Amino acid sequence: MTHSSALTAENPQAQNSEHEATLTTADRCDACGAQAFVRVTMTKGPLYFCAHHWHAHEEGLRPVATDILDETDRLTTAV
Repeated sequence: MTHSSALTAENPQAQNSEHEATLTTADRCDACGAQAFVRVTMTKGPLYFCAHHWHAHEEGLRPVATDILDETDRLTTAV
């Protein structure tokens, strides 16, 4: 995975540029409150997920999302 990837219906392979906003420690998972590493933009607004809940719901969300920012690779990147 790349640092951040934005997938859209118009361009499923699009990549975010480095200047676009990334998720911060203030962004929390809507399902459990843990730190969010994925933002899924829907037609009515964004949903935030920790890696666990993203993987649990990814299959159902990908077809209906207008944009996905996936930064789960930050969990394995050396500091």
